[in-house]
Amino acid sequence: MLRMYRDTFCLLGPVLPALSFLGRLPTAMCQLGSLLLVAETSGSLATAGLAGGALAAGQTVAGPVVGRLADRYGQRGIVLAASLANAGAVVALVLAALAQAPTAALMALGALAGATVPQVGPLARTRSVALARRSGAGDRTVGAVLSFEGTLDEVSFVLGPALVGLAAALAHPAAALLAAALLLAVCGSAFALHPSARATAPGPAARTTRKGAAERTRLPRSAYALRVTMVLQGAMFGASQAGITALTERLGAPAQAGLVYAAMGVMSAVVGLSMAAVPARIGLVTRWRAATAALVVLSVPLLFAGSLGALYAVVVVLGAAYAPHLITVFGLTERTVPADRLAESMAFLTSGIVGGQALALAVSGRLAEGHGAPAAFAVAVGAAVACALLSWTVRAGVPGPSVRPAAAERSG
Repeated sequence: MLRMYRDTFCLLGPVLPALSFLGRLPTAMCQLGSLLLVAETSGSLATAGLAGGALAAGQTVAGPVVGRLADRYGQRGIVLAASLANAGAVVALVLAALAQAPTAALMALGALAGATVPQVGPLARTRSVALARRSGAGDRTVGAVLSFEGTLDEVSFVLGPALVGLAAALAHPAAALLAAALLLAVCGSAFALHPSARATAPGPAARTTRKGAAERTRLPRSAYALRVTMVLQGAMFGASQAGITALTERLGAPAQAGLVYAAMGVMSAVVGLSMAAVPARIGLVTRWRAATAALVVLSVPLLFAGSLGALYAVVVVLGAAYAPHLITVFGLTERTVPADRLAESMAFLTSGIVGGQALALAVSGRLAEGHGAPAAFAVAVGAAVACALLSWTVRAGVPGPSVRPAAAERSG
């Protein structure tokens, strides 16, 4: 495993991972930051929920569009424009909230902030995979690259809300969002302009007639199943978050909710790093089915958690199943979709998580209010069961290496 990650660092270098991490951190900060900011300036949790929901909706809808544009025109110009636009939209949202703008204006700016997210996470995956394939690396190295990228995602989504909470406690939620805007403008732009962006630049083969391109880049049906399973994974996140919040409030320790969720993310990140040690003879489809089975088995104890200690134990153990599922689905997508639609497909997966999480959080939050935390956790268990059914009924055919030369040709 250490050798695999040493090869990964030799392939990517130290600068690209640092830029991609700092470039994706604002995405993890803006969702919670917008909720806290609008709640404090408007005095209304309902208004804050509408603004936060509009931000999530904008990211869900526009994320795949950003990925598609990056596939067609290359990452450099698209990510640069999106990073600067997103920084401006976040600053505008902060100013509008501080000025106590009407709810409709806050929702519109929230949707704009979500729609302009530069999708650094999925595009970094696409870029890293392209670098690996261009260097002639095998599937194990590509798997290590995806495990590393998955860990960066997990760490960002643990650190981002923590930074927002710290800024809100020491100063004001607006400080966290302004810091996120600065990171977007500086690190998002630096990621866009990094020389590695050339690895995903479309080559002459991409400039064909529209009809020919449509025929060449048609997605297999299994690719859509992988997108659905990511929506369900997001639903597990949202339902778990609602259940954790409801249970910690009932136990008289609402401040522990963020720590419990962070502990789950830390465990997921640690297990994600260890995925590079899985033997190559265990195929991606087998890993997917094993990961979804683990999601079901490890989520059921959520229904019976009644104390803070039990909640910590159950949630931390459940976190061990999240990263293997996420990394495996990204790996299956990389091996399944045509090379010239990889960025779009990666963005679809990330947007699916965001959309599923927002929808499940809204539904399970209401269930938790009326029926307690177990009702919200039941939504998480149901989503896990649906993931397992998908993995065992869908034929996610993994093509051989012969499909990957297109990526090398496209990357020059």
